[in-house]
Amino acid sequence: MTTGARLAADIGGTFTDLALERADGQGGVERWTAKVLTTPAAPERGVLEGIRAVLAKAGLGPADVALFIHGTTLATNAVIERKGARTALLTTEGFRDVLALGNESRYDQYDLNITLPQPLVPRRWRLTVPERLDNTGRVLLPLDEAAVRAAVGRLRGEGVESLAIGFLHAFVNPVHERRAAEIVRGEWPGLPVSLSSEVSPEMREWERFSTTAANAYVQPLMATYLGRLRDGLAEAGFACPLFLMLSGGGLTTLETAARFPIRLVESGPAGGAIFSAHVARQKGWNRVLSFDMGGTTAKVCLIDDFAPQTARSFEVARIGRFKKGSGLPLRIPVIEMVEIGAGGGSIASVDALGRIQVGPESAGADPGPACYGRGGAKPAVTDANLLLGRYDPASFAGGSMALHPEASRGAMDASLGALGLPPEMAALGVVEVVDENMANAARVHAIESGKGYDGRAIIAFGGGGPVHGYRVAEKIGVNRMLVPSGAGVGSAIGFLRAPVGYEVVRSLYQRFRSFDAAAVNALLAEMSAEARGVVAQGSFGAPLVERRIAYMRYVGQGHEIAVELPVKTLAAADVEAVRAAYDVAYAGFYDRPVPGSDVEILSFAVTVATEVEAPPPVAEVSEAPAPAPVRHQAVRDTARGAVSDWPVYDREGFAPGAAVAGPCIVAEAETSTLVGPGWTCRMDGLGYLELTR
Repeated sequence: MTTGARLAADIGGTFTDLALERADGQGGVERWTAKVLTTPAAPERGVLEGIRAVLAKAGLGPADVALFIHGTTLATNAVIERKGARTALLTTEGFRDVLALGNESRYDQYDLNITLPQPLVPRRWRLTVPERLDNTGRVLLPLDEAAVRAAVGRLRGEGVESLAIGFLHAFVNPVHERRAAEIVRGEWPGLPVSLSSEVSPEMREWERFSTTAANAYVQPLMATYLGRLRDGLAEAGFACPLFLMLSGGGLTTLETAARFPIRLVESGPAGGAIFSAHVARQKGWNRVLSFDMGGTTAKVCLIDDFAPQTARSFEVARIGRFKKGSGLPLRIPVIEMVEIGAGGGSIASVDALGRIQVGPESAGADPGPACYGRGGAKPAVTDANLLLGRYDPASFAGGSMALHPEASRGAMDASLGALGLPPEMAALGVVEVVDENMANAARVHAIESGKGYDGRAIIAFGGGGPVHGYRVAEKIGVNRMLVPSGAGVGSAIGFLRAPVGYEVVRSLYQRFRSFDAAAVNALLAEMSAEARGVVAQGSFGAPLVERRIAYMRYVGQGHEIAVELPVKTLAAADVEAVRAAYDVAYAGFYDRPVPGSDVEILSFAVTVATEVEAPPPVAEVSEAPAPAPVRHQAVRDTARGAVSDWPVYDREGFAPGAAVAGPCIVAEAETSTLVGPGWTCRMDGLGYLELTR
């Protein structure tokens, strides 16, 4: 995409990961990585600290960096922790309570005391104005501009910091929303305003209003943070473009990200999925499970045919674990995955029934697990791993951070001592529980996707993925696992593999029996131009690939199926082919089509992205001598509970083709790969560790 060094930074709940790459002049790439503690009070400080560290390793300066790519979970955390702006909603008269009513479904039909997610906008800040459009966008009642001005005055007196505007049927005709925004900006200059016709221009009021409210809720926070980061980079001497990772797997400009920050909610995990998809393509493995375990959360994502699953909707801040409908709906393009509170910083405790519980609360970076010696008093998964002998206290995080086993032992005894177990055995229970939680998340994800794990491999990365991967693999019945180079900062490396891309979604109701090809072609052309305009800001002249999707269903049904459209002006023959493709797709889900039923299209999506180059083929390597262990350490096996001496190997000491038998540990700067009993670890021609059972 560009020449020169390319830098990526991923802010996690505990660590901020950096990856720097530069062409080596021989067709390959040099890479340097760094991992520093996240600075929650001012996240840009951790990013700038990490940048200084990785540039020092490479012997490069800011002028050598041609592109900087960034991903963050700040938007997600703001919604989950309810630490966003004081947000108001201006909506159509009679629709004040859409955010609270939702679609009236219950995620647990038999829970009489069910707790539903609370809207981000309290009722007193949900104001209505007279206006009305019909479903075709025709004005039935003009916008009451005086009512808009009165609402602005009331909200200003309440100290509101951001405003969402969502009118009925604005996705068809945004005229009233745009005029209301003009009035608001004239009356209250500087107030951030989010329009549903721009943030989520699709039918279904609850999802559209919820997404717009969430965008407004995080916009002041994200715009301020991105501005501070931009200024900090400029002060440090960086003049390169800055791009943000989107939840859907593409990159976009800082300006677009600041305008639609809700599209960043899953930007860090999306980078991890892109990383896994790239590695799967390199290996020629078309069915894998991406397993990304960091300091705060674990993410699992199914990847088929070298592409992660995608979706048009996402739930954030779920009240019920694994329960669809228990969170706030966001209607945005997203890579589909399951994310749970299971990371190195996840806190262990004993619940009311005397059971070990791990997460979702995390010790984060400040104070962090007890073993960090930063004031943390509660035991975390990292403490448990340390007590089981899985980490060397002197070489954790490449030796940049010394761990304190006695602090872990004291915290474990204080929090889990009621179980009557010594700290080491309590630690075994903690690790087994967190491994089972992650394995269960993987099972649920596969079941909900209608897929299984036969013949799949796990690609494990993140600081904790290679540590826990082999045990999770055993639990879900997978016999092959891969730990790529740079696994400890996999999401940041994934940013460097992502295309510059953007997706535009619009609703236009159509039926095949009365299909208006002219209207559809005009809409698709408009959407394509919008997406290409955004991508052109950062494509650097690279070839572009366009993809068009229609979301359709049989008339009267409640759920749509995505069907790909040809990228051209649609003619009658194309419409017949698309209808046939829908019948095939429907049969894939429900066994057979419904003959004679008309099909309706609700929405269209157009994605434009820079072309992703296919990686070169990997050459087979012959067997090589196994390296000598650098030391041995006593490790308690979580499956059997027995303690034995495990050899520890330095990953840099492996030659391609070298293999070692488990149990053992392969250590590197940002993580360690545990090779369990019955497993073999071999380095392939790419320098990746391939584990087989």
